[in-house]
Amino acid sequence: MTATQTKVRLATVWLDGCSGCHMSLLDTDERLVALAQRVTVVWGPLVDAKQFPENVDVTLVEGAISSEDDLHRIRLVRARTKILVTLGDCAITGNVSAMRNNFGANAVLKRAYLENATLDAQIPRQVIPALNAIVRPVHEFVPVDVFVPGCPPSADLIFSVLSELLEGKMPNPAAKFG
Repeated sequence: MTATQTKVRLATVWLDGCSGCHMSLLDTDERLVALAQRVTVVWGPLVDAKQFPENVDVTLVEGAISSEDDLHRIRLVRARTKILVTLGDCAITGNVSAMRNNFGANAVLKRAYLENATLDAQIPRQVIPALNAIVRPVHEFVPVDVFVPGCPPSADLIFSVLSELLEGKMPNPAAKFG
């Protein structure tokens, strides 16, 4: 990116995951200042935008697809994003989020909201989105441009990937992982 170019429009999306990948992004610490000079964050868990914007240059996606809400969101994100990056093992393989696949969504809801509840035991139907039968990784639904492995990926790996993207290069995080 040269001085005459505009800042890269960056978004982050949190699907079914633990937020560990977003925490690793924050763990880039003072390097965030350098990134902030090169990007405009247009969407993320702490951004007050109500709708995912159009013309996003790079979107980092954390988490797997576990509900119809996740599926709708990732399709919209993909349609409005030039480079889609899956951040972490949940987005890439389903990982921890997919551990419920062995039990089924109904069994997990029953265990969490009925069996372990001590007060007002009931499965919420209006507060949480309906769960899909199984949790699946992002690439099973939309094309992904870059896969950043790890649970969570290290701050160094995330910074390296973002730096390469900002330089107009297509990173290969798997070559750096380890």
